[in-house]
Amino acid sequence: MPRTSAVALTAALVLGVVGGCADTPHYSPEVTTYYVSPDGDDSAPGTSADRAWRTLARADELLLHPGDRLLLQGGTRLSGQVAIRPDEAGDPERPVVIGSYGKGRATVVATGAPAVSVHNTGGVDVSDLVLEGRGSARTDEAGVSLYYDDTRTRSRESHVTLADIDVSGFQTGIAIGSAITGAGFSDVTVRRASLHDNKDAGLLTYGPDFEPERPVYAHQDITVEQVDAYSNSGDPEASERHTGNGIVLGGVHRAVVRDSSAHDNGGSAAIDAPGGPVGMWAYDSANVLMQHNTAYRNHTGSGKDGSGFGLDSNVSGSTVQYNLSYQNDGSGYYAYSQTANGAHTNNRIRYNISDDDGRKLPWHGALTVYGDNVSNLSIYQNTVTMSRSPGGAGTVVLLRPDINGISFRNNLLVSDRDPLITADAALSADRVVFQGNQYHTADGPWRVEWGESAYRTLDAWRADTGQERVGTKPTGTAADPCLAGGPLPDIRSAGSASLAVSGCPRTGLDLRALFGIDPGTEDFFGREVTAPPVIGAAQP
Repeated sequence: MPRTSAVALTAALVLGVVGGCADTPHYSPEVTTYYVSPDGDDSAPGTSADRAWRTLARADELLLHPGDRLLLQGGTRLSGQVAIRPDEAGDPERPVVIGSYGKGRATVVATGAPAVSVHNTGGVDVSDLVLEGRGSARTDEAGVSLYYDDTRTRSRESHVTLADIDVSGFQTGIAIGSAITGAGFSDVTVRRASLHDNKDAGLLTYGPDFEPERPVYAHQDITVEQVDAYSNSGDPEASERHTGNGIVLGGVHRAVVRDSSAHDNGGSAAIDAPGGPVGMWAYDSANVLMQHNTAYRNHTGSGKDGSGFGLDSNVSGSTVQYNLSYQNDGSGYYAYSQTANGAHTNNRIRYNISDDDGRKLPWHGALTVYGDNVSNLSIYQNTVTMSRSPGGAGTVVLLRPDINGISFRNNLLVSDRDPLITADAALSADRVVFQGNQYHTADGPWRVEWGESAYRTLDAWRADTGQERVGTKPTGTAADPCLAGGPLPDIRSAGSASLAVSGCPRTGLDLRALFGIDPGTEDFFGREVTAPPVIGAAQP
């Protein structure tokens, strides 16, 4: 099991591991369980708990066949790494198992390599381990590194499961990468993992540079569930790349992130970094689903992001739904495209809650759409509340030029005194349309900033721009939504239920009948959605 090594993230968040290649065996030897304990003996056979090996270096000499198990004594600390090389494992039906035995979880302390690496192979299950980085592993390695660079087979290695692990002290907690276009890993599950106190990210997937004229992806079918990515601080010296992210999905076709959290990340990110960090986001990917997650108190040093959730460059066919975002430096939810290549399209953001986002970056909206040619984006049935930002110039919805086919429908938008909408340009209704939304200012004047014009009433904005109409029929309302937690609830003390409508529900537009939009079957709280639905993320 030769050592693999990861290099620093580039500006495109590329992390590499080098190593040799070999064919997976085509035979099926007898399945064996091997044991490692600090009280063991490297001259022992290692095939029972009372005759265990003493070091991971001894286990590194082992060739693990499909179905074999390598178990480390729970409650102990072992230095080194567990590396699965190309001629090991390889059978999704009979995975190699890496884990602990006895009481508690074993701790692997890595000093100059990933604690666990899987290179050009699949059929591996890793569970019940604590992985700690020390020395150069802190700056140059991933805690768990899955990496593919086999130029001969150019395939997707199938089935890797990472469960019940704690990873800290590395550059990246878990990195899933590929150097080969259209080849990498498939059927990867990360479940019940705590990824914290790493520099660049809690979890990162990545592949080769995206080619919009030939959109293929390195990885396929990635599942992230019950993962907590927190206190991944960022690198104050890394001016060339994004650092301090929670969960990042790049180069993936079909991925799900659910029941997970990203919080308190990015506090030490470089001031002159090119962008980021963000709690949870996707780039260069298709058919990504983020649902039932929480992102809060994510920060930025660069003044560019610090957001909760993001659909970044070259993301298509993806959905962000049933998530909670609050007290992030930047946007609660954003869509962004770096280049006008038409690859950021057909996405939706629905049934989410944002409370008091845009804390540090007052020029960000709680909901933000910007960049080159973001298109066909549907934003509907969300609830957004924003109190006065410290900088005094925040906005609930921020729109930049060069976006097209963007719709905001049935959203509940509540502000303290900041603008409800700020659009840098007077965008025409064929580029951005608002229909059936509810706008309320809890304290101070009602205001929409549309290009060089400022509107003090919904009627004036509608009459001058054609917004909030379906045909000739006026839509939308400026009425008080009567939130359960008061005019502007404090989610920190009252919880997300305070953002539900308690007494003044307003019926929204029938999205399916009018626009052919799937309204979903349940709201943020799991309650049934009727037709037409009530405005916002919560149904009464």
